[in-house]
Order: sequence, then structure tokens, then C-alpha cells
Amino acid sequence: MDVYYTCRHCGTKVGHIQGDVFNADKLGFDHLTVKERESMIHYDHAGSIHVKTICEDCQEALERNPEFHQWDTFIQ
Repeated sequence: MDVYYTCRHCGTKVGHIQGDVFNADKLGFDHLTVKERESMIHYDHAGSIHVKTICEDCQEALERNPEFHQWDTFIQ
């Protein structure tokens, strides 16, 4: 089982953790609300975890342009 992190805005691969067993507490998932978990964490048929996060470039763009928060994707 692997964990893949992908930017929710531009689709850039942010990171990948390989392992057999993961603890949700160590990954920080326990800090998310149920709604956040449902929107951010997905499991594929092989049991891998896919997490939607934000990359540094998109974070910087959001900081410079706060109005971008209203859109799911803003990178053209």
C-alpha cells in the first residue's frame, strides 16, 4: 500500500510514500474533519491512498491572489 500526494489545483505529483502499513495518526489524517477526509482522501482498487493536497506553486498563487480560493482550479 502506497500513499500518493497530488495537488488538488494543478495535478502536480507532490509526494509518494511507500510502505506496507500506515497509521492515520502518523499521516496526520486524524486532524481532518470527516468532510475534509471525504474530499481529500481516496482509495484505489489496489488499496493505495491518494491524497489531494496543495503544491508550493499553487499555495504561493493563492497567497498573492486570495480571490482564487473561490475556484477549484485556477491554473490554466
